[in-house]
Amino acid sequence: MRTLGRRSLLAGFLALPASRVLAQEETLFSRPPVRPVPSTSRLIARAGAAATVGYALIDRKTGGVMDAGGADLPLPPASTMKALTALYALDRLGGDFRFRTRILRAGDTLILAGGGDPVLDTDDLAELADSLVAVGQTSPARFVVWGGALPSIEEIAPAQADYLAYNPALSGMILNFNRVHLGWRPGADGVQMSLQARAARHSPRAYTIAAQARRQARLFDYHKDDRQEFWTVSRAAVARAGSRWLPVRNPELYAGDVFQTLCRAKGLVLPRPEVISQLPAATEVVAHESPQLRELLRDMLKFSTNLTAEVIGLRASGAAGQAASADAMQGWLQEQGLGQDFLLRDHSGLSTQSRVTALGLARAVSVAKGAEELAGLLKVNPLDEDLGVNERRDFTVSGKTGTLNFVSNLTGHLKTTDGKAASFAILCTDAPRQLASVGQEMPAGVITWTRRAKQLQRDMLTGWAARFL
Repeated sequence: MRTLGRRSLLAGFLALPASRVLAQEETLFSRPPVRPVPSTSRLIARAGAAATVGYALIDRKTGGVMDAGGADLPLPPASTMKALTALYALDRLGGDFRFRTRILRAGDTLILAGGGDPVLDTDDLAELADSLVAVGQTSPARFVVWGGALPSIEEIAPAQADYLAYNPALSGMILNFNRVHLGWRPGADGVQMSLQARAARHSPRAYTIAAQARRQARLFDYHKDDRQEFWTVSRAAVARAGSRWLPVRNPELYAGDVFQTLCRAKGLVLPRPEVISQLPAATEVVAHESPQLRELLRDMLKFSTNLTAEVIGLRASGAAGQAASADAMQGWLQEQGLGQDFLLRDHSGLSTQSRVTALGLARAVSVAKGAEELAGLLKVNPLDEDLGVNERRDFTVSGKTGTLNFVSNLTGHLKTTDGKAASFAILCTDAPRQLASVGQEMPAGVITWTRRAKQLQRDMLTGWAARFL
């Protein structure tokens, strides 16, 4: 059988009526018809992810539900909880609010008084030391640290492993996110370890924390007393030089120790720090203010800092603990007719007990008090960090991700180039594997599972933009 060449094909066209030539040209050379966009349920089935998926898409103008499935299922919020915390704090504290860390003087006692600043670091304490010397302060007989501006919490997520840097203690005295930098290097005399209060310009030694390599089955063991924290590390895990952050659980002593070192470097000698629970009448000498709340929230939402979320939530509620503070936030939502099916137990989303629904979360980020300001603080196209930039995208996502072991969520706003907008929430959970891996660091299969869940979220957003906006 002879194959027709292009010349023979064109010659045949010339022998046909013009209308038929045009019809055949359109058939042979025009693009095929665009395939219909798959429904959300089909996308979920096609993804093959072993997960329960709850989702809701809400029209931002009318508040009507445009698409939903499993939208009333109570599922773990993970770090999408931080969007609720941001809304709550914006309404209760205001975007201009700042935390204050103060140096006070009461007779011959110098007081480092923490105000709950979640981003206070060693460089900020160094500036306070400079200011203290500049105003002519003399060495006191007693140096104390007060952290009573916030409740004292041993671990912000007790179910998580005690050595994870995002699981430190919390009080009104916070330094370097209550983390210490552990470095190690094998040497002739064994493994050499250093513990530093590391910041951009100053990284003094942390004398109130000690670490040692030992032959032990566990990666880390920990204990503390009233004066010092002690870590032992599996010798097998430090065979090569490396470093990591560890959580701090004596935050007042840690901050006092670092401040004492920084003042000594400026010629101001302070006694050994003591921790006090009651703040005496005193005069403010110098102070440091945090950035405005809206800036703290922007960074919290971008970097998903758990300690910042807990601190801001506690400050907004004034409650005595995480559960009571989360209850207050839930009550605030319910006063607005929102969050009726929620069960909130913290402000960061680390709690394994918290539950939200996709429909409730989508409505909260759309219409709760502070929603308009929150929209401008959310991270733009947050899935790009893990999946790469989608060059064919003709819409923008402003959102907050939420990730735990075998939990991957996303909530926020979807906006097309012509200005159409919707709010959404997508909650994906593999409950059996999530419960089996609580507190584990990178359990088997979690990286692949999470990537598939995020790809599903991107596909759903793409489909929504095409079908509804």
